[in-house]
Amino acid sequence: MSELRTTPLTAFAIANGGRMVDFAGWNMPVQFESIVEEHKATRSAAGLFDVSHMGEARVEGLEATRFLDHVLTNDISGMSIGQALYSLMCYENGGVVDDLLVYKLGEESYLLCLNAANTEKDLEWLNTKRSGFDVSVANVSDSYALLALQGPKAFPILESIAPGALDGLKYYHFREGELAGAQCIVSRTGYTGEPGVEIFVSPEPAESLAKTLVAAGTDLGLRLAGLGSRDSLRLEAGYSLYGHEISETITPVQANLMWTVKLGKASDFIGKAALAEEKAAGPKKRIVFFKTGNRRIVRSGTLVLTGDREAGVVVSGTFSPELNEAIGSAWVDSDAANAQLSVDMRGKELQLFSTKPPFITLNPQSNHTTSGPSNST
Repeated sequence: MSELRTTPLTAFAIANGGRMVDFAGWNMPVQFESIVEEHKATRSAAGLFDVSHMGEARVEGLEATRFLDHVLTNDISGMSIGQALYSLMCYENGGVVDDLLVYKLGEESYLLCLNAANTEKDLEWLNTKRSGFDVSVANVSDSYALLALQGPKAFPILESIAPGALDGLKYYHFREGELAGAQCIVSRTGYTGEPGVEIFVSPEPAESLAKTLVAAGTDLGLRLAGLGSRDSLRLEAGYSLYGHEISETITPVQANLMWTVKLGKASDFIGKAALAEEKAAGPKKRIVFFKTGNRRIVRSGTLVLTGDREAGVVVSGTFSPELNEAIGSAWVDSDAANAQLSVDMRGKELQLFSTKPPFITLNPQSNHTTSGPSNST
């Protein structure tokens, strides 16, 4: 077996009691004390997450914008410097290569944040598609650690160590500046449905910055949080996770993500024809979200039934600390999407109650949309 990769904050996580697991080949904390308590702390105060396993790519050159508009579904040409944008990257048949965030650093200069499990695949895909474009694609993942500070107290905590750092910074925008002596990119983005920031920083000062944030936030209720609460937070918010609600076989049409697909933009982007055809015809399958009415989690891979007929499969399932019940999502036949769904739990039928996400009322400071990259994989 190959040795697990570590982030610049792995030693910090272990020293603070992180329960470490193999996550996409990385040694990552799934929790520190309690997934439920870390989840609740993020909803009520703040959670600090290490997401340095995410991949980063620099895309630059005279035709960087035209290239990205060709390989991504969203409208890159309309971006301004300092803006972040959520987009999908699709195969020709409409299946999803990955979902990602695009940061416009300058004219014809972009930073892409990629899912950890897909980084190598994404870079290979981008490089195979850049023929005919004056553009370079560079893997710069080793140049960054990435911290996510999320929750209603996230902004006061950040302002306490860097007064004015967020002044005038809009949702899905970023700026470069100094935090606790380190040069950072501070982005008003996140994957929890709460207000917060994601902070790109060089690996060397990452642990010092994390310690500074913890010291500043402890009295306000900040807790270190792991991947377990990150998943329950994103599912409560209705965010998609690659390999679950979107995948090589689950298209944006089926995942209710066509708002990220600009069929009317000038670029004839990869997957456009297939997605336009599927949208016009109507998808044969759809992603639906559900509650269970009890605490029993329905795990990914569980068959979904309507009556005696197999209608699909659960793709995500977890416990919602805010609702005190299990929630999830399923990929089902379109003609069953509005029917009564159920699962067989060891011989006992459990009904699924279809729910439109988000599952809870989110903090209005988050400027919530049904967006959010699946930057947990």
